Amino acid sequence: MIYDYLVIGGGIAGVSAAYELSAQGSVLVLEAEDTTAFHATGRSAALFTRNYGGPAVRKINAASANFFHNPPDGFCETPLLTPRGCLTVSLGDHDAALDAVLALSEPGEEITEITPQQACTMVPFLPPNRVSRAVYESNVTDIDVATLHLSYLKGAKARGAQILTSQPVTALSRSAGVWRVETPTGKHTAAHIINAAGAWAEQIGTMAGAASIGLVPKRRTAIIIDGPDGLDASALPAIDFAGSDAYLKPDAGKLMASPGDATPSAPMDAWPDDMDIAVLADWVERHTTLEVKRIAHSWAGLRSFVPDEAPVVGFDPDVPDFFWLAAQGGYGIMMAPTLAWLTADICSGTATPRHAAYRDAVAPSRLTAPKS
Repeated sequence: MIYDYLVIGGGIAGVSAAYELSAQGSVLVLEAEDTTAFHATGRSAALFTRNYGGPAVRKINAASANFFHNPPDGFCETPLLTPRGCLTVSLGDHDAALDAVLALSEPGEEITEITPQQACTMVPFLPPNRVSRAVYESNVTDIDVATLHLSYLKGAKARGAQILTSQPVTALSRSAGVWRVETPTGKHTAAHIINAAGAWAEQIGTMAGAASIGLVPKRRTAIIIDGPDGLDASALPAIDFAGSDAYLKPDAGKLMASPGDATPSAPMDAWPDDMDIAVLADWVERHTTLEVKRIAHSWAGLRSFVPDEAPVVGFDPDVPDFFWLAAQGGYGIMMAPTLAWLTADICSGTATPRHAAYRDAVAPSRLTAPKS
């Protein structure tokens, strides 16, 4: 069988694209691991906010908002979003940085300044003698990543998509207008390749003969710690610290902490570095009144970026019928609905006025020099 679309990668990018593409043709998804969402998607504690990322990313997030608030009938049985809120504080040295956060406020997505006292009441483990300025964004929500991914997966299957796991791609070739894809257990053919391979997308591009897009996977570390005795952590907002990429977020009754690190890495099953964990625990104790008595869990995931930190979505300018769906960085869960629509629209050749605000900003041609 020659599939219309062969999607490489079973994370959120791949399965959301499969869901949309399966409405217009036959789809096969190949996932290298023995389960889908094994890497970045399965390790994400995503929030939804329209005020995150660069200009293109924010436009894409805004376009995804209605899907998250009003998913298609039958798509999922429980809400995809739950209220969280986000508090950004300055501990004395970075007050001016909050002006840039406030500048992102817009009607319906307000960001407001609150007093340091209000911030410390909201988050009792902030040091009251150090918080000098604070802003609060009430519309930030938690995304139920597991439900979102599973719903896309079930929806794609219901539309006829085939999902195969334990199928790492070992070779790609194209002749007579047909792609041939080899895995350790078989060969598959398709008219179009959708490269949604996450941290491995650059390697898949190389197999296909595409020029590099400059993709760099970057490791991010996280730990789970206990909150103060008697505190309902589930009621807390996410907490960002001005002048730092570090953040805290409630997680299943405990607290997730991350330094917001972005350490370049080879594509791999990422794991946390012991020194990164120790430095993070020390940072938490120095910037809050929390005492890290134990670390309940630690992990790391890879977030992949190109130099301008916008996603790469579209057909390769030199390799026929090879489609990049890569470089979602730390925004992939939020962007998934819109990037899946964009993928389906481009592949079908449909005029896409709804994507005009960002389509050129995510096109692969911005990153690759045409072959002479």
